[in-house]
Amino acid sequence: MKRDLTCVACPLGCAITVEYDETGVLSVTGNTCKRGDAYARSEIVNPTRSLATSVKVNGGIYPVVPVKSNKPIPKSMIFDCMKAINSVTVEAPVKLGQVIIPNILGTGADIVATNHD
Repeated sequence: MKRDLTCVACPLGCAITVEYDETGVLSVTGNTCKRGDAYARSEIVNPTRSLATSVKVNGGIYPVVPVKSNKPIPKSMIFDCMKAINSVTVEAPVKLGQVIIPNILGTGADIVATNHD
């Protein structure tokens, strides 16, 4: 099989072609750096994404605080993680870098505050 991707590992945005079969990636072409090769292989075998959203805050200056995953999570789990995040409300004060949800849904990624309330 063959899949064409636009690399997002660096600002160049290389047009990458990946050939693969049921055993994995056979070849990666079109990338101009090693990061492109790694991105393409990951995107075919186990696509991941960083997750950024907000969490409700009780008693804070603002009603929500921005949060993000401290590492990428499997793309297939994005919606389940969002459901888990949307069910959480934290109490003020919230500190920058505070872990809001540790190891969300067993992914190994923590959801952390990217600002304070």
